[in-house]
Amino acid sequence: MRVLFVTLVVVLADQLTKFFVKGGILPIINIRADGMFYGQSIEVIGDFFKITFVENPGLAFGIDVNNTTKLLLSLFTLAASIGIFLYLYKSKDQKFIIRFALALILGGAIGNLIDRTFYGVFYGYAPIFYGKVVDFFNVDFFDFTLFGRTFERWPIFNIADASVTFGVILLLIFHKTAPHEKKSDEFKSEIIQEQQPPDIEKLEKSEIEEIEISNISMNNAQDNNREEN
Repeated sequence: MRVLFVTLVVVLADQLTKFFVKGGILPIINIRADGMFYGQSIEVIGDFFKITFVENPGLAFGIDVNNTTKLLLSLFTLAASIGIFLYLYKSKDQKFIIRFALALILGGAIGNLIDRTFYGVFYGYAPIFYGKVVDFFNVDFFDFTLFGRTFERWPIFNIADASVTFGVILLLIFHKTAPHEKKSDEFKSEIIQEQQPPDIEKLEKSEIEEIEISNISMNNAQDNNREEN
């Protein structure tokens, strides 16, 4: 279960960065962050990489949805997160890279789920499950068109989005190789076991007697052959 520390790190990093970008007060530990103005940008690497504060009210890439779809999305994300957690808990023998990828996906899902579930209540603008996701990474990769909409810059995203994306990429690369490697190891193990002589100590008493009788018969046959010659 140590792989869940990856999930914990992703969630903490995601929520802390969102808190300092959006601003607010954490009364329990008495921390206050002024945050950024909505739409404000801070250049990090010229025009290529900026920190830009926006909020995503719907799906990825800024695709807006109605309230019913938003509620279903939040509930589906909650159910999927529980499912991934249970799978990680039960699949301790799975390849580490697969569990690592799922831990990244789980951390990203939980990070954005916290926004949708609690931010509306915490910041006082919407009921539970209807909050907006805070995005701030603004990168200029290349222009592309998706769902009939042309993007001149890559859609603004956050740590949770990046974690889910990286986890999915790892799954696509390694999900086919892991089972084959496991089968190959099992096949090699079977060959080695077949080549090894039987362990007399592990044989049952009846099997040992059969081996002794067989040896006596072979010795008698050899003695008879010698007498005839």
